[in-house]
Amino acid sequence: MAIDTKYHQISSFQGFETFRMIQEPRLAQSLSLWCGGILLLIILGTFLPWTQNIRSHGKLTTLNPADRPQTVHSTIAGRIEKWHVQEGQSVKKGDTIITLSEVKDKFFDPEFLVRIDEQIDAKEGTLKSTRQKAEALQKQIAALQSGLKFSLDKARNKVKQTALKVQSDSIDFVAAKTDFDIAKVQLERQEKLYKQGLKSLTEYETRRLKFQEVTAKLLSSENKYYTTKNELVNSRIELNSLEAEYLDKISKAESDLSSTLGYLYDTEGEISKMNNEYANMQIRSSFYGITAPQDGYVVKALVSGIGETVKEGQAVASVMPADPELAVELYVKPVDIPLLTKGRKVRLQFDGWPALVFSGWPNTSFGTFGGKVAVIDNIDSQGKYRILVVPDPEEDPWPKPVRVGSGVYGWAMLNDVPIWYEIWRQLNGFPADYMADVAVDASTSKEGSASKTENNDSY
Repeated sequence: MAIDTKYHQISSFQGFETFRMIQEPRLAQSLSLWCGGILLLIILGTFLPWTQNIRSHGKLTTLNPADRPQTVHSTIAGRIEKWHVQEGQSVKKGDTIITLSEVKDKFFDPEFLVRIDEQIDAKEGTLKSTRQKAEALQKQIAALQSGLKFSLDKARNKVKQTALKVQSDSIDFVAAKTDFDIAKVQLERQEKLYKQGLKSLTEYETRRLKFQEVTAKLLSSENKYYTTKNELVNSRIELNSLEAEYLDKISKAESDLSSTLGYLYDTEGEISKMNNEYANMQIRSSFYGITAPQDGYVVKALVSGIGETVKEGQAVASVMPADPELAVELYVKPVDIPLLTKGRKVRLQFDGWPALVFSGWPNTSFGTFGGKVAVIDNIDSQGKYRILVVPDPEEDPWPKPVRVGSGVYGWAMLNDVPIWYEIWRQLNGFPADYMADVAVDASTSKEGSASKTENNDSY
């Protein structure tokens, strides 16, 4: 009865305009439907593929060290006389950047090379004379040695001849002594016969005269013999003294030769030193103009003004080589290094270049450029490892306006995984999947998929 009464009351209000404008609320129902749909889309979206990547910041550099910005140094100390370039100006290899003048008093003389050349000529003349003197001394020594040999042979022959003469005179002396003894006996016998009257006085005196002759001959033979013996002794003494005399002369000549050769070598050393100084001065004169080491642009002058003094090895300007082979220098955490290999694909975003980036969907990104890993350092730098990325020939070329030193943001592309797996990995702080880059054909593609699934499950 109560229900019917209530329904009757509601039905009685249908005729009112206000009651007709009131509707039953359906916002909660619509909101629940939208939330359910969005949740369903999110759940389905988690099964979409996501490309794992390693993110890193870096800067633009060059692959070849010779293409990187370099400073130009002064090889010698000098004073700046003239600047031939301005900052930002392009230069060719060998173009003069700065002209220097000398600051060392040793090289102030404008005729310094001429003076050294004159000194070298004078020393070469001295060297020539000294060499001639050495040759003359060598000839003198050779002549003395030859004369010594000849004189020794002559003296030895004289000693032999004197010895033979001594032998001959000794024989004559012995024969004269024998004749003397015979003459003496004959004289005594003749004297006895004369006293007995058997011989005449004339015969006796004749025998006495004969005895006197034999005695004189004996004395002559004896004197001759002893004289020859003295000559033999003198010949031997002369032989010994002759050798000593020649050896003294030869030793003196050899001493003079050694002194001459020593002066000769000293002169050659001085000439070599002068030639070295001459060559150094010639090379030094070529350093008065500081030149560009290669084609490029003068980035900045590190010294300024005219008349300013620069030291040896001081940097005077910085030059950026023209047309460098660009590369990106990125720094990666040690935990991500095992995932990188040479040739790995990298996406790059350059500072100042408009881009819309989806790191997990590189194909949908806008304003990014491709690259590949070319170098991976073997040692860390301040807790991170450096890699060098070069342009990928299969991708669009890098933009021309970018310059060395500008900032770069990079993503090293890894494996494709579902979004839910990537979220789960990030929440747990796990590293990205590690899979070696191996070439597989169609026959082994299923095995590769199975191994990838097992690897995903392992996390």
